[in-house]
Amino acid sequence: MPGTMGISGAAMRRFLPFLPLLALAACKPPASDDYVARIPIDEREAPSDPIQSPDTEDAAWVEGQPREGAVERIIYGKPGERPLMALSCLDDEDGTRVAYERLVRADPRAQAILALIGNSHVTRLFVDSTKMGEAWIWRGASPADEPGLDALTGGRSVEATVPGAGSVILNASPLPGELIDRCRARLRAKDRALDRAEPAA
Repeated sequence: MPGTMGISGAAMRRFLPFLPLLALAACKPPASDDYVARIPIDEREAPSDPIQSPDTEDAAWVEGQPREGAVERIIYGKPGERPLMALSCLDDEDGTRVAYERLVRADPRAQAILALIGNSHVTRLFVDSTKMGEAWIWRGASPADEPGLDALTGGRSVEATVPGAGSVILNASPLPGELIDRCRARLRAKDRALDRAEPAA
């Protein structure tokens, strides 16, 4: 007897054992900031040994909860797990900036370089160890018009490396570029408003 919709009975029987696995994967929520609060970042004591680069095969960028002066924020990670990185647009008294976070425990009060390689760019950005709850993470921010941020605006994957914190492969996504573009638009709008407010010579 022919199988439903062109699938033979034998083929259907071979497929059935995988249905529970597919259902489980479909139920996993995306990476969320909630996991930072509920799942502690691995403890590290200074001086720390380098950690291994995480597996990012199924990782993706998703919208996150804005905080700490951010007007919008996206986070990167695997479904159902603690996020690995975050990107925010900040607009406060310090200016309109793009903030970047490597969400892994850092040595207290340390400083490092975040290297971004991708989309025909090689960029190095300063990051500082910053207290977040009970953990220290890597965090930095640059003016929204920083040319080096273009490494994140293309359509290809990007390798993000902090020495000692491993390399994170950021799978291709339009979300980082869209966030940076909107942040730059906010900066341009503020600059135009300031120009109009200046008295004529």
